Amino acid sequence: MLENFWFNVEYGINHVLDINAYDHVLFLISLTVPYAFKDWKRVLLLVSMFTLGHTLSLVLAAYNIVSINVQLVEFLIPVTILIVAVYNVLTAGKGAQKERVGILFFTTLFFGLIHGLGFAREFKMLLGDSDNTLVLLLEFALGIEISQIIIVFMVLFLGYLGQTIFRFSKRDWILVISSVVIGLVIPMLHNSDFLS
Repeated sequence: MLENFWFNVEYGINHVLDINAYDHVLFLISLTVPYAFKDWKRVLLLVSMFTLGHTLSLVLAAYNIVSINVQLVEFLIPVTILIVAVYNVLTAGKGAQKERVGILFFTTLFFGLIHGLGFAREFKMLLGDSDNTLVLLLEFALGIEISQIIIVFMVLFLGYLGQTIFRFSKRDWILVISSVVIGLVIPMLHNSDFLS
């Protein structure tokens, strides 16, 4: 039982930290880069909203409530990353990350739904004929949350180093990192089967 639990949690961790599927990491970088350690509650809430969206779409797919066009979802995932990164560039230094919960959290939840649909097919294969769908989903979601917290911590830590040791202004840090993300995500859009 414990062996299965760890397998499923580890599967969730590896899903996010897979170097060949770095879209999840790029989204988390874009989501986190405008913040500092002192904003940890807000960042944790944002990341949890993303996990919730991701998990909800897996539930909907696992119980065959929704069916997905894989090419469309694989196109929409980089679009979500691009939207967040461009938003960062446009609002860098303007304190936009301090705004009330509102649209940012709902957008993150919605983007989580899209990212979860991107993994639904693989998750169904992991699920197989298991009758413990909900337990498997929760264990998998726990693994995702753990890996996301690791990534968020690394982004916040690198931001701290960049802004204290290397004297980047917060605005410049957001602009540079978000621009790098945009540069990485544009080829993903270009290579999408949806546009072919």
